[in-house]
Amino acid sequence: MFQLIPAIDLIGGQCVRLTQGDYAQKKVYHSDPLEIAKEFEGAGIQRLHLVDLDGAKAKKIVNAHVLERIAHGTNLHIDFGGGVQSDEMIDMAFSAGAKQITAGSIAVRQPELVRAWLKKYGPDKIILGADAQHEQIAVSGWQENSNISIFDFLKDYCAAGVKYVISTDVAKDGLLQGPSFDLYEKIQAQEPELQLIASGGVACLDDLYRLRDMNIFGVIVGKAFYEGRISLAELATFAKESTC
Repeated sequence: MFQLIPAIDLIGGQCVRLTQGDYAQKKVYHSDPLEIAKEFEGAGIQRLHLVDLDGAKAKKIVNAHVLERIAHGTNLHIDFGGGVQSDEMIDMAFSAGAKQITAGSIAVRQPELVRAWLKKYGPDKIILGADAQHEQIAVSGWQENSNISIFDFLKDYCAAGVKYVISTDVAKDGLLQGPSFDLYEKIQAQEPELQLIASGGVACLDDLYRLRDMNIFGVIVGKAFYEGRISLAELATFAKESTC
């Protein structure tokens, strides 16, 4: 069953979007993320990708109260990322209502910690964030290139038990120019057991159908919805079709 996963990015408790991870290119879309989350749930969508951009910058969770409000105010399956950099922070995220957390830069900088989380919480609770630029892992909100091949990175974590991965091609994110289909095909070819979630670049409904036809696990939709390229009604129809 293909998963449609809308995204809510948080700065100052508000729903925003950045372009290519640039905090200087911020646009506020809604002052109350819970209202947006309720719209998604009302459209028959079951999952939500919630990102604490303040937390990513501060290296600790900042918007836990928003996570808690959405978790208590909806039945959405929330995966949460941004600022989850320690045992204390991952416990905070789960206590606030996250069903999964996304480990991004921390998975590059402290792989032993993320491997410990995989053992403690299990592979169904941890999503690996594998954001890439020119097929190399990007970290620190995409401001740094790690010089680590995304394929080597995924291979190592698959050996450690990772089951889910969100992969964003930095060059595509926020530009509404289409996802990185070639990258996802390469990942599938090398790690066919991974539950791959595509992120970044979705521009229209056709992109969603093409990704679904690739038989990956799911897709994250952000800017295309907020900019009106894909309507809530279209997301509802797509979600219903994808669960049949």
